[in-house]
Amino acid sequence: MKTTPEALYASPNALAPHYRQFRVAERLLLTGHSHQAWPDVGLEAQQRAWLEAAEYVDDKWERAFAMADRVRQGFARLLDDADGAIALGANTHELVVRWLSALPLARRPRLVTTTGEFHTIRRQLDRLAEEGVTVVKVAAPPAATLAERLARSVDDGTAAVLVSAVLYETAHIVPALAQVLAACKRVGAELLVDVYHALGVVPCSLGDNGLAEAFVVGGGYKYCQLGEGNCFLRIPPDCALRPVITGWFSEFESVARGEPATSVSYGAGAARFAGATYDPTSHYRGARVFDFFDGHGLSPDLLRRVSQHQVGRLADRFDALDADPRLVTRDQAVTLAELGGFLALQSPHASELCRGLRERGVLTDYRGDVLRLGPAPYLSDQQLDVAMETLGSLIRTLERS
Repeated sequence: MKTTPEALYASPNALAPHYRQFRVAERLLLTGHSHQAWPDVGLEAQQRAWLEAAEYVDDKWERAFAMADRVRQGFARLLDDADGAIALGANTHELVVRWLSALPLARRPRLVTTTGEFHTIRRQLDRLAEEGVTVVKVAAPPAATLAERLARSVDDGTAAVLVSAVLYETAHIVPALAQVLAACKRVGAELLVDVYHALGVVPCSLGDNGLAEAFVVGGGYKYCQLGEGNCFLRIPPDCALRPVITGWFSEFESVARGEPATSVSYGAGAARFAGATYDPTSHYRGARVFDFFDGHGLSPDLLRRVSQHQVGRLADRFDALDADPRLVTRDQAVTLAELGGFLALQSPHASELCRGLRERGVLTDYRGDVLRLGPAPYLSDQQLDVAMETLGSLIRTLERS
């Protein structure tokens, strides 16, 4: 059954019945940027993983690997990518570390990134800097010119650039990343694009964005609704890097054939960055949720249209509150089209507002002085309006205090 945007804006929301376990019709889950609800089919898939392990014991792996392939195919479709290989991992950190271990940091000890990266990249690069790697951090705002400024920062000593497609704190989209890739290619550096905060809410076609030769990292915990344990590293064609940190799955086929090892070998494609034995339950869930999205016609274009409608509605309702900007405000210089999947509100009372909303049944999240309202396709317009009315009552309480 294909879903229309109008059916998602209506009350009751047409998708909500498929999320009974998360009670999305009963709660106002504006946690979409941090943790979207999972459709009920995910629970069925997790049960299947357990039952197949019980039935097939060690022979379960053939079935588990088939699920992993379906997850790879799901991510490849979201990236509109027919040429790259997809390595999977439990989280993006383990994949980024494998990738970093492949860079020639001994002879090119310089990494370029931004001040707006998620902690996966931010913390790891800060630690590398403590060990003598030069880490250049380009100011993230304004996002509109970030790619141009990153490109100018690439030089002959640069091993790689690491940048997000959507900034996790503000939801600002970073355009023109092909400029950064071109700068990297001129000097022999690599580009890693973090699409975690874009995938499933902002179309990420690598071809359309000129990023076919880039590495891409991301996962399904947020907008894809896949839950934990479903992350990926997209590897461009003809990659010959030799990561220091990989697992024995990287030479799985040669080990199975009993071939003698003269040096550390790597498998083809995604196996070059493979890990080792893992819990396959997440891939059962991920594969089934990808099927659910396909079955309901939840394409990247439709999800973007719905997200823009929802974020725009929240923004309009917030503006109508006419709140004291000293208490809470939003960046109105950035247009709706320049935003990802959530509305960021700046407030010195962000934690207090988040807590007050939760006490009134509206779940949001915050980071520092930024309150983040993340809608999702299973929420109706009426639910969004109620959430903003609740925020308005909290703001009025602050204004009186």
